Amino acid sequence: MSPGAAGAATPGHLIRHPGRAWPIGVRYFWGVDKKNALRAGTLAAGTTLMMLLMSSPALALTRDDGDDPGSGLSVIETLGLFVVAPLALFAVIAGLVMVLDRSHEAHRVTTRNIKTRNKAESKA
Repeated sequence: MSPGAAGAATPGHLIRHPGRAWPIGVRYFWGVDKKNALRAGTLAAGTTLMMLLMSSPALALTRDDGDDPGSGLSVIETLGLFVVAPLALFAVIAGLVMVLDRSHEAHRVTTRNIKTRNKAESKA
């Protein structure tokens, strides 16, 4: 209930729990009001529109000074460069990490080396 609401005639209506807001209902998520939501939406839409207009494919038709593109890549070359090469590099790095691992088996936290009984119980 807001301070100016009807039915709040006593002076005690201003005393409320310190951790609670006035029960005014759900406005927006995370306390965003309408003006800030409109401002953020306009900014996002305007930025997106400007990026789309500035990166037009028609700009690729005119060559810049010193531009020498060369021949394009075939499908096999593209797959090799952007799929096979990163996977091979990942496999080499993972293999080197596993081969050069110097940690001791007893220091690893696995289910194989966890002792569930204490020494007093095992001697009895």
